[in-house]
Amino acid sequence: MAIWRSRPLVAALATLIAAASIVSADVYFEERFDDGWENRWIKSDWKKDENMAGEWNYTSGKWTGDAEDKGIQTSEDYRFYAISAEFPEFSNKDKTLVFQFSVKHEQKLDCGGGYIKLLSGEIDQKKFGGDTPYSIMFGPDICGYSTKKVHAIFTRDGKNHLIKKEVACETDQLTHVYTFIVRPDATYSILIDNNEKQTGSLYSDWDILPPKQIKDPDAKKPEDWDDKEYIPDPEDKKPEGYDDIPKEIPDTDAKKPEDWDDEEDGEWTAPTIPNPEYKGPWKQKKIKNPNYKGKWKAPLIDNPDFKDDPYIYAYPNLRYVGIELWQVKSGTLFDNILVSDDPEYAKKLVVETWGKNKDAEKAAFDEAEKKKEEEESKADESDVDAEDEDEAEDDAKSDSDAEDEKQTHVKFSLSRVPDEL
Repeated sequence: MAIWRSRPLVAALATLIAAASIVSADVYFEERFDDGWENRWIKSDWKKDENMAGEWNYTSGKWTGDAEDKGIQTSEDYRFYAISAEFPEFSNKDKTLVFQFSVKHEQKLDCGGGYIKLLSGEIDQKKFGGDTPYSIMFGPDICGYSTKKVHAIFTRDGKNHLIKKEVACETDQLTHVYTFIVRPDATYSILIDNNEKQTGSLYSDWDILPPKQIKDPDAKKPEDWDDKEYIPDPEDKKPEGYDDIPKEIPDTDAKKPEDWDDEEDGEWTAPTIPNPEYKGPWKQKKIKNPNYKGKWKAPLIDNPDFKDDPYIYAYPNLRYVGIELWQVKSGTLFDNILVSDDPEYAKKLVVETWGKNKDAEKAAFDEAEKKKEEEESKADESDVDAEDEDEAEDDAKSDSDAEDEKQTHVKFSLSRVPDEL
């Protein structure tokens, strides 16, 4: 009985510990775009004077798992979009940084971005745009067949540093959640829908700092270094008479045509055919080189230009979240933006939002696609019927025109008959 009683106690303690860990998590910014979101976001006037600034729609989209779960969506084609929100300034020094949001490309995006920026310091939000300096940019980017990747860009000293690893993004028309985790040990993880897609180090996967080691510029390959993996076989000799074998030979089965005239056609010679004995130019066999030492590489030395930065991951005054895009085709919808220091809280948020609605959203999308296909099929049938009617009208008109032409021809012929007949 003592063991049985202890189980509820252990469960209760676990619950309290879990709750305490959630409470201790710092959520610097969390936007689910509920009522009052307009008061937290400022729409930029960027490109407004050029009449190229796009409008945002507040919507759950054309297909959704929850009609009440709304976000902001680009609504006009060939437009620039810029909007930002401010949060209490903080530094991620000695802390984990979690940057997360959901995005859905309802327009079947063929070229455009779905990324979000974290900005530092002081900015004029009404002028926020493509030239505004940012600290981190993260999210999917799609353009044609070549670009379908997740951007993860750090800005240092006015220079943008792109991740060197390829991280494929989702390309369908459903909602997906992108998570970027940056840790105080300068490691990172990129997740999509709570599944880790890439992980590594800021030192190796970005060129933020010069490399710790470089190839020794003074090193030279030793003269006796043999880097030929294969060498000609000295035992392999060209067979005697090999070069005398002709490539083609006369066709012995060919016969002189009976109508061949030597005086008019010249002396007849049999046509040639490929010689089955001919094997092409002779090549000496190759064998493994017993003295092969491998491909020579210059030894690595410490880079004199390298200066370590233990806070390569840190930004001292993060203060804004901004969305800045150019879209040829509009329809990208953002929601559930999070800036925190707790990866577990971020995972929990994914489950509570995307995880709860993804199946219903997929069903709604499938239904919308089915309805679209049915409408397109009906439209195609209508087009065929219309084409048939047009063809029938054209045939009738052609027949009528032909009859008119015939009557005209008869009248014209009769008009030319002499009166005396």
